[in-house]
Amino acid sequence: MPWDPDRYGRFQKERLEAFEDLRRLIRVRDERRVVDLGCGTGEITSQLAAELPRSDVLGIDSSQRMLARAAWLARPGLRFELGAIETAGGEWDLVFSNAALHWLEDHEALLPRLLRMVRPGGQLVCQIPSNHAHPAHVAIVELAGEEPFRAALGAWARRSPVLGIDRYAELLHAAGALELTVLEKIYPHVLPTAAEIAEWTGGSTLVPYFERLPVELHQHFLERYRARLAELFPGSPVFYGFRRILIAATRR
Repeated sequence: MPWDPDRYGRFQKERLEAFEDLRRLIRVRDERRVVDLGCGTGEITSQLAAELPRSDVLGIDSSQRMLARAAWLARPGLRFELGAIETAGGEWDLVFSNAALHWLEDHEALLPRLLRMVRPGGQLVCQIPSNHAHPAHVAIVELAGEEPFRAALGAWARRSPVLGIDRYAELLHAAGALELTVLEKIYPHVLPTAAEIAEWTGGSTLVPYFERLPVELHQHFLERYRARLAELFPGSPVFYGFRRILIAATRR
């Protein structure tokens, strides 16, 4: 099950709220070299380019379907390329990432490496979803451990690599960061019913599970998941608090 731009974009308004906070952490300067790691469908990359006059902005993503949706946004000073965050390199005045780094392992090594991609005096600014302890997300891991899904997945379940905010601060300070901001914020979302949480996670958290599960088990998994959500959140509307980590660091 590849990334679906339409399904992911259904909650675009809610997902953009964190970008509004991130943009306040960016030092606005013109003529900068900027990379957006995990740019998705490019809307945030386009807004980022508009905030930084006469800058050269590159959006990188590993999903061809996402980049196909982003292509129409390309213009002088804004371009998109297929690529993986794990192999991204170069020197940049701003290394930016919004809701992508939680898909990568070993954050102990990842965050210092990203800071090393920043030119002295430049910034690393990123937002990392940290909602893995929410009951709706824990339920996914629990279902993956039940049959018939456990056998079909080979006992695999995705464990979040996201660290605590204190550890991110320690890592970046040790790597030479100045003007360091690391904070965690809960974004309050009110959804009509618990079933909407399944729609939300279906465009993101569930993707790697459905990539591994046989197609004939997709609907069965969703039905069991929706039933579990209805037990967890029986009322209407449903409060869905989404926890995110925001980081801004200037390289010494």
